[in-house]
Amino acid sequence: MKIKKFLFDLGNVFFDWSPKLIFKEIIPDEEKLNFFLDKISRPHLDEKCDKGILIKDAVKEAVEKFPDFKSEIEVYYSLHRKMVKGSFQQSIDILHKLKSLNYPCYVLSNWSDETFEGMEDEYPFLKDFDGKIISGRERLIKPDPAIYQLAMKRFDLNPNETVFIDDREENIDTAKQLGFQTIHLTDPTKISELVEQYIV
Repeated sequence: MKIKKFLFDLGNVFFDWSPKLIFKEIIPDEEKLNFFLDKISRPHLDEKCDKGILIKDAVKEAVEKFPDFKSEIEVYYSLHRKMVKGSFQQSIDILHKLKSLNYPCYVLSNWSDETFEGMEDEYPFLKDFDGKIISGRERLIKPDPAIYQLAMKRFDLNPNETVFIDDREENIDTAKQLGFQTIHLTDPTKISELVEQYIV
C-alpha cells in the first residue's frame, strides 16, 4: 500500500536526549546514577509529567518517596533543557525532503507540556510539522493505544498508509498492533535511508 503520511517521535529521533550526560557530573557513582535514572527520574518524573502531571506535584511526590535523592530530584527540571544536547540534522533534512514531496508529517511525542514550552522558538523546524500531539497536553502517553488512536482521528491517519518512527521498542510494538508501518530508529544517522524506502 502506498505511504501517504509520516508520524514522528521527537526524543532520540530529532533530539539528542541524554539525562545521563548531565547527571553523571552530579551523581558520579555509577550504580547510584543508574538507580536515580531508571527507578526515580524516568517513572516518577518523566513519565508522570509526560502524562500531564504538573512538575511541582511530581517533584513533591518523588521527594516524599525517595528523600535520600531530594537534591537531585529538586534540581532535575532546572536542568531539563540541558539534557537536550541538540538536534539531529539528518532528521531535519529528511523532514524537509518529505515536506518538499508533499508528504504530511506529524509528531506524536511523550513530552511534558511545561518543558515543551519554548521548544518551537529554540528549534524552528518544529513549526514545519503539519500537526503535533504532545503527551502532556493530552494526559496520555505512548505506548497506550489511546494516544495513537487520538493521532489517527486528529490527523486523519490510515495506519496502513502511515509510517511511525520511534526509538523505543514498546512504542513501535503498539503501533504495529494498530496496523502502522514502522521504523524502530536505534541510530538517528540512518533515518534518511530508512525513511526513503517508503518514498515513491
